[in-house]
Amino acid sequence: METNVTEIADRIYRLSTFVPEIGPTGFTFNQFLIDADQPLLFHTGPRAMFDSVSSVVSSLMPLDRLGWVTFGHLEADECGAMNQWLAAAPQAQVAHTVVGCMTSIADLADRPPRPLQDGQVLDLGGKQVRSIDTPHVPHGWDAHVMFEETTGTLLCGDILTQIGNGPAITANDIIEAAGQAEDMFGATCLTPNTAPTIRRLAELRPQTLAIMHGSSFNGDCHTALLEAAEEYERRHSESTRDTPTSL
Repeated sequence: METNVTEIADRIYRLSTFVPEIGPTGFTFNQFLIDADQPLLFHTGPRAMFDSVSSVVSSLMPLDRLGWVTFGHLEADECGAMNQWLAAAPQAQVAHTVVGCMTSIADLADRPPRPLQDGQVLDLGGKQVRSIDTPHVPHGWDAHVMFEETTGTLLCGDILTQIGNGPAITANDIIEAAGQAEDMFGATCLTPNTAPTIRRLAELRPQTLAIMHGSSFNGDCHTALLEAAEEYERRHSESTRDTPTSL
């Protein structure tokens, strides 16, 4: 198991581990490290990847400098190694949504987590991240994304997932690839709020989309998110067409 590192925006690093056995062309598991006075890790990776990922992080900075551990929603690849990171970084604190802390993280984390209100900003010292609640987008009641405001980097979690082992970051179209992954996994909740939630993220006009599975994106992020919203609106419409309603 090998983890590679790429700087995708100023002092924001993509830590990527490719697993060829998943799907027809393999699958990447990506974490993102924001280097600041209080460094932040978005996604922990599953427990089995901790040694590989932490080794790469330690090449960038001492592990005990880590200030924050965050992730999009409760899932093994997002937070499976949470307590291993807390053990390696005694000053670090888990930060997650109010719902996430209430329902799961306060019980699972070895140290009390920091609940984040929708829109709350963490000042990391040189970087600042805003937590944006996105319940059930792409999935999970506790879901949120984080927006690093100084670089315009949107930490997307599972939104715009792609299969395969593409480049670390691309300006080429990723919507078709994301659609293929959605066809394969059916991972996104199709609700009336899915498309509007993604359109609200487009309004941030991010410069970089830091994507958990697949290539990150630094092309026209605003348009890409609008196209993704349109695609999910179409899928939701098709899923509800001719479906009988009952109480």
